[in-house]
Amino acid sequence: MALTRLYCLLALLTIQCYVSILAVVLKTANSSPQANEFESIELSCLIESISTTGPRIEWKKIKNGKTSYVYFENKISGDLENRAKIREPATLVILNATRLDTASYRCEVTATGDTKIFDEIVINLSIRVKPVTPRCSVPTSVPVGKSAELTCMEDEGFPKSHYQWFRNKEEIPVDPKSSPKFFNSSYMLNGKTGVLKFNAVRKEDSGHYYCRAKNEAGVAECSPQMMEVYDLNIVAIVLGVLVVVLVLLCIIVGICCAYRRGFFASEKQTGSNYKAPGKAEGVDYIRTDDEGDFKHKSSFVI
Repeated sequence: MALTRLYCLLALLTIQCYVSILAVVLKTANSSPQANEFESIELSCLIESISTTGPRIEWKKIKNGKTSYVYFENKISGDLENRAKIREPATLVILNATRLDTASYRCEVTATGDTKIFDEIVINLSIRVKPVTPRCSVPTSVPVGKSAELTCMEDEGFPKSHYQWFRNKEEIPVDPKSSPKFFNSSYMLNGKTGVLKFNAVRKEDSGHYYCRAKNEAGVAECSPQMMEVYDLNIVAIVLGVLVVVLVLLCIIVGICCAYRRGFFASEKQTGSNYKAPGKAEGVDYIRTDDEGDFKHKSSFVI
């Protein structure tokens, strides 16, 4: 009985080995390769076992839910044309990778003479992009005790950039308490958004500020910009307010004096000032009974 079981087990193992020999099986050295933009990258598709000579090999690109050929009928096609090649037996080499090549790629091998005639493997490619010079905004002057916000941003880097701020060529730590030079400063630094916000600036916060954007592909910096922190001159502010008040008082007094002297009075035409037109000398007007009918006669004055 034990011998029968042993024979059955050996038979199953023999059949399994035979089937695996006649089956196409793929593997890859790296299922999630990464490369910097404009560098070459290899998508390995290794045929672990096959019995058919001259199998059909195809590569497809899958991005945003759409599938397209990049290797078909022994030719590079699609957006990899003139930028890629096949390394025997089935590895795809992209010679000049760009950010648009970030996608999933599927290697498909068909061997019609094998027991298992088809196998495929998916490789997820990620192209890293170096950050460009970030856009930095630094206020030129801020009064002591007021808040100030410095911003830094760039949109090209992949993966997304992490931001660092520097003052006078010295990195500003995320936690001011971790550095003796920034221990008394009051600020918040967000490395993901690139925002550096001072709650209340001090004279010691004056200096040249610049930002660095950094990811796995490289770094980029903006030019240093000066932020000056100045004291508020309370005496000058009070004197300025007093001058404005005095000027307004002088204007009001001048208007009142002008009004009293009659510069703003307008002459009015009244009934006592009206004079009737004089009648012609030597002519008397006589009214008849009929309304509107007038006669005149001559009169002589001796």
